[in-house]
Amino acid sequence: MLNFIKRLAGRPIANRARRLAAEFLDQTNRAGDVQRDLLLSRIARNADSQFGRDHHFHEIRTPADFRKRVPIGDYNRHEPYIDRVRRGDVSALFGAGTDVLMFAMTSGTTNRPKTIPVTREALKDYREGWTIWGILAFDGHPNMIDHGLRPILQIASDWRESQTAAGIPCGAITGLTASMQNPLVRTTYCMPACASRIKDVESKYYVALRFSIARDLGTVIAANPSTILGMFRLGDRERETLIRDLHDGTIDAKWSIPDDIRKQLRFRTRIRRKATAKRLEAIVEETGRLLPRDYWPNLEFLSNWMGGTMRAYLRGYPEFFGDKPVRDVGLIASEGRMTIPIEDGTAAGVLDIRHHYFEFIPEEQGDLAEPDTVEAVDLIEGRNYFIILTTAGGLYRYNIFDLVRCVGFHGKAPVVEFLNKGAHFSSLTGEKLSEHQVVAAVEAAQRAVGIRLRSYLLLPIWGEPPSYGLLVETSDLPETQGADRFTAAVEEQLRALNVEYACKRDTLRLGPVRTIRLPNGAWGEFQKRRLARSGGTVEQYKQPHLIPDTNEINSFSVLDSVAP
Repeated sequence: MLNFIKRLAGRPIANRARRLAAEFLDQTNRAGDVQRDLLLSRIARNADSQFGRDHHFHEIRTPADFRKRVPIGDYNRHEPYIDRVRRGDVSALFGAGTDVLMFAMTSGTTNRPKTIPVTREALKDYREGWTIWGILAFDGHPNMIDHGLRPILQIASDWRESQTAAGIPCGAITGLTASMQNPLVRTTYCMPACASRIKDVESKYYVALRFSIARDLGTVIAANPSTILGMFRLGDRERETLIRDLHDGTIDAKWSIPDDIRKQLRFRTRIRRKATAKRLEAIVEETGRLLPRDYWPNLEFLSNWMGGTMRAYLRGYPEFFGDKPVRDVGLIASEGRMTIPIEDGTAAGVLDIRHHYFEFIPEEQGDLAEPDTVEAVDLIEGRNYFIILTTAGGLYRYNIFDLVRCVGFHGKAPVVEFLNKGAHFSSLTGEKLSEHQVVAAVEAAQRAVGIRLRSYLLLPIWGEPPSYGLLVETSDLPETQGADRFTAAVEEQLRALNVEYACKRDTLRLGPVRTIRLPNGAWGEFQKRRLARSGGTVEQYKQPHLIPDTNEINSFSVLDSVAP
């Protein structure tokens, strides 16, 4: 009876989602007009905010006016206004009547996390973007929805990790949306909403598996593929515990789950799944492992990022899932959704012209103080650009430092693919490490251990798990013992400066930083190689301290490697 009710109630929900998706796809044929109208409506709505007065919003009549009056900026330019909003002064960024529901937190370039305002309109944009993505993905896999929506496993985090001085929650927007789901829709999501508040990552993964493994799952949704692999590696490693808990109707006490959350989970936990336990035992007896390709044979597709360094993780998918298609969830960040993929197997997606106003900086102008920008409809296929955002969350001409490539158009809206986090960022598994943080960490570590490096370079190194290597010449660190203390100090500083790096380290998605010693003279050879590639002069050369390319390490002769 419950399944019948869900199917009956789900039809109008699905039909509303299809209408929304159809509107979006139709808007791509009028992308220029849609973008202009969206920008001017946002400008008019917030003209009386302090930011609007400071940038003469009342005088803006065209996108060209907007570009003249508002400079491109990063989080630091917005931070004074955001700080006032955190303290309760919503008028710093928004017009009268605007509600700020929470702040989405993400790693900043300093040791303080960024806090992005989530207004009621920004939340609506976020939810609509997921709705459009979801219905297009589900309709692309008819077995997901033909006989009622199949169960979904999606990882969410706490939207109330902390609060501002004005009492506004700070955390993950995924947790807020999970808490607001339609009750019937909520039943299709395997992970209980309260489990988003579990802080220990492995405990959260375990709970997610505990409540999903008995169901005929349709898809797994997690932005980062390392999250998906980490969860199912845990399930295989803890197979005996998982089978026993299913059989007994329990959750083992070894998992770090707060008492109030355990209490909320108890009603659903105590249902014994003896048949499921017996089926899983048979799988383990036959294969020696507990993998989703065996216990979820009807899984339709996987949902996660596919662009940039995330592609490397996908090589591990066949071991766990067999030959299942992957649908990119889109280029999405705390600041907003940028693309909506409409096909499997590609990192490219249609620019989300419905919800944000976009400009683009040509890649070759990325380091200029005042670069030219082009509008969405003027992108050139095959060219690379940095994305500039204007959102309902109070961000204006915001440089998110995401480098994308235009791979085509849907209607007049560009289809873009994420390449990397810009020349000064690296993100192997979502840590978004900045060159600023690397410099700060290494400088502090040098002071702590009493050494002075003439030069250094941090590189991402692919492995299981991936990690970072800090390259130094042997003459700067002639003794292994000194290198060991220095490496430990760098690791400590990176953890302190970047909350995402610390999280990825704690959850073993990243390995510890290693100091890699090079032969003396290595930096001179490195400079020659870079100048040969760029065609620049020695006078123009600037030694980088972070390069996001996982292949760069192969260009160096390595003497040895020291971990903390």
